[in-house]
Amino acid sequence: MNHEVMYLLTKLLSRNACADCKECCVFSRYSTWEQPALSPENRQKAQQLLPDAKFISKGKESFLFRIREDYPEDLFLCPLLDTEKGCLLGENKPFECQIYPFQVCELNNRIAVTLSPLCEVMMQKPIGSLLEFLKQEAGEKIFAYAELHPDVIRPYDDRNLILLWRNENYVKSKL
Repeated sequence: MNHEVMYLLTKLLSRNACADCKECCVFSRYSTWEQPALSPENRQKAQQLLPDAKFISKGKESFLFRIREDYPEDLFLCPLLDTEKGCLLGENKPFECQIYPFQVCELNNRIAVTLSPLCEVMMQKPIGSLLEFLKQEAGEKIFAYAELHPDVIRPYDDRNLILLWRNENYVKSKL
């Protein structure tokens, strides 16, 4: 997997900010579908690290953790998150984790890069700088990966800000 986009994101978001927050690694019982798609390689590594982990298929080539229904407080941390050290997969973390808080979403049969409102640091940045970053440095790389691995494309969440449509260059926000 290409880690170039992950390294590019450090221009916008410090690793310390991510390490301090970890919001993207927490899911509710009702949002388990939002967990990142694991490639076959990442599933194999996860199984080695977490021998008791169970998985379900997502799409043609990806997997999700099977989450117990009785998880306390309806919240769970990603099983790959070590709260002291970060992701157990290190630089080999899933693509969706590498690009977060950007997400690849589909709306009306169109693909867009969106921004999750859960990342407070990124939500404080000027939209123009985020759009410029996507246009100049990361957008095409994100779209190219999603085209090769469509399981990383999520249904559009109307809380997210649409920043860049595939093959288009404008910002759409809900106001």
